[in-house]
Amino acid sequence: MNLNFQSLIPQNFPDTARVWIYQSNRAFTVDESINIQELLHNFSNTWLSHGAKVKGFGNLLFGQFIIIMADETATGVSGCSTDSSVKLIRTIEEDHSIQLLDRTSLAFVVNERIQLIHLSQLEEAKYSGILSAETIYFNNNIQTKEALLHSWIIPIKDSWLAKRFTALESK
Repeated sequence: MNLNFQSLIPQNFPDTARVWIYQSNRAFTVDESINIQELLHNFSNTWLSHGAKVKGFGNLLFGQFIIIMADETATGVSGCSTDSSVKLIRTIEEDHSIQLLDRTSLAFVVNERIQLIHLSQLEEAKYSGILSAETIYFNNNIQTKEALLHSWIIPIKDSWLAKRFTALESK
């Protein structure tokens, strides 16, 4: 699976630009992807914070992850402006009958495909050989452009899950 996405992230945003990642509980269809890309584009072009334009960016990656980014060097994002981005995500959820706000489902690359595994099933996935310390993990907890580019798609051993895997090995 080709995991190169860096060229899809705008270079004119600082490394400190704030990032939110929303993972879908399934891959989007082509029609859904087109609709979502249009919604993200429109939102990014009209995003405001206290009446000031937010330099924003939105994109759909790997047909399953929505990335929203804000350059806060000119206009900070908080309160109502953050609420407006969450409202967009909730609208996408409702329009496409999907879940984007569930943080208990984790994404991995297994057999060259994105595979979602519920947090409660990690132990079983490890013991059955589906996951290992080398398995690629989508770390949706990142918060900046720099982290998106360098720490979003990483082996489990390099993520917060490493401690959990070590604990499973000692059982």
